[in-house]
Amino acid sequence: MNYSEKLKYHFKPEKGWINDPNGLVYFDGYYHVFYQHCPNFEVPKKEAVYWGHARTKDFISWEELPVALSPDKPYDNEGCWSGTAIVKDDTLYLFYASVTTGTVQSVSIAYSKDGINFEKYEKNPVIKTYPEDGGPDFRDPAVCFIDGKYRLVMATGHKETKKGRLLIYESEDLFNWNYGGIIAEWDDSVYAECPSLIDEGECILLAASVCKTDWKHFFNVMYGKLEKGKFKAELSGNVDRGPDRYAGQIFRDHKGRSLLITWIPGWDYQGYAEKDVGCMSVPREMFTKNGKIYGYPVEEVHHLLKDSDPLLKMTDDGFEIGRTGRESVVHKGEVSDIKILRDEYIMEVFVNGGEIVYTVLL
Repeated sequence: MNYSEKLKYHFKPEKGWINDPNGLVYFDGYYHVFYQHCPNFEVPKKEAVYWGHARTKDFISWEELPVALSPDKPYDNEGCWSGTAIVKDDTLYLFYASVTTGTVQSVSIAYSKDGINFEKYEKNPVIKTYPEDGGPDFRDPAVCFIDGKYRLVMATGHKETKKGRLLIYESEDLFNWNYGGIIAEWDDSVYAECPSLIDEGECILLAASVCKTDWKHFFNVMYGKLEKGKFKAELSGNVDRGPDRYAGQIFRDHKGRSLLITWIPGWDYQGYAEKDVGCMSVPREMFTKNGKIYGYPVEEVHHLLKDSDPLLKMTDDGFEIGRTGRESVVHKGEVSDIKILRDEYIMEVFVNGGEIVYTVLL
């Protein structure tokens, strides 16, 4: 596999390390994708993390923009970690986890009128530390406007009870936040991270990546109701079974679609190429059908979908995807329909209309 080939449809920066998608938003005629970024190195942890920035109108042609956030303040000098975006009064606001010496994690804000040049709020951080329900892993603010109030979900962990948790805050103005308690939690977990909070009108979509006590991760998507600050899940699932995805973020676009973009990491491929081989997935529209959660590529990329690929072999009870230097990905189960999006060393497979998804770095 040639990892030096330039990807055609999956965004990655020309230079530097990329991980978690951040601040996914439609603003001023463009879809904006921010991301965790080390602009000067192809591996992480050699410099504090920045927010990289790209935009597109069709999810195929991407324009890489200047770095949006730099770790240049006392409260974020160890990194501008993951977060989300929201538009208010024709202004784009970025909420991010600001990390300082000793990895103290807080919440800070930056804003922009043009969607390119950002100014940090003079009274940062707006949430300075975690409450008793949380712990030092306290990060990745997800912001949404629901029922006349701004809601902010923080991901954290609670060491004493071994629970990964999502905590909720409320605000009238985006700057002053009141703590509202635990809205979701997972047993036998170290922490949750990279949450999404979406108002779909009839229901609320809540999602998070969860790290279990055995350090295995999964992506939990839930649909339910937010009642008196508490989330009650009515449907829960894990659509993407692929080995090469993490830190997915969901956002609501101007067409009313809930779109998921996930990071396709290159952790296990360090040394295979001079550059980081990680990238962003194509956007998947999230929806429910017959009591199940689905994820299927947005219509803008439907013309790229194929019915077969040389590296995907159908078997009597499913299919198998061959990978370089690692075990094959094996699916067992009924396959009534399969669609494949192949982009050089990236493969995204959508089974039975998106009931099951495999994200694979080949």
